[in-house]
Amino acid sequence: MFFSVDVQSDVAIYLQLVRQVKFAIAAGTLRPGQLLPSVRALSGQVALNPNTVARAFGQLQTDGVVESLRGRGMVVREEAVALCRQEREAVLRERIGGVLGEAWNAGLSKAQIKTFVDEHLRALCQQPPAVLAAATDAEHQAGSD
Repeated sequence: MFFSVDVQSDVAIYLQLVRQVKFAIAAGTLRPGQLLPSVRALSGQVALNPNTVARAFGQLQTDGVVESLRGRGMVVREEAVALCRQEREAVLRERIGGVLGEAWNAGLSKAQIKTFVDEHLRALCQQPPAVLAAATDAEHQAGSD
């Protein structure tokens, strides 16, 4: 599983991990019943303090996204997909709305804003979303083991 942590972000690192797990579930990269990496494995992978990863896992458990299976670890719950999709949409709607509001309040016209959005979408559509690319990479690595 691939995680990207931005230490310069205003979002706490553990919340970045929480969001990325939820987005991966929403995209289908992580599926119900699938185990998450252990705290130790993930903290080593992303070079974070294990307490930070444990806090993220605790938050995911509190949010009803994962559950702890004794002796196995954290597993994605069946109900997580719908929950994560709703949350992903709400987060992105808020963030996109903020950027669009900033552009509008900066004096850009509707046509200018639309041009910027269309340009960025065209560029983004030239490559697969990172969450899907990470899943493909993981599948290739699993096949070569």
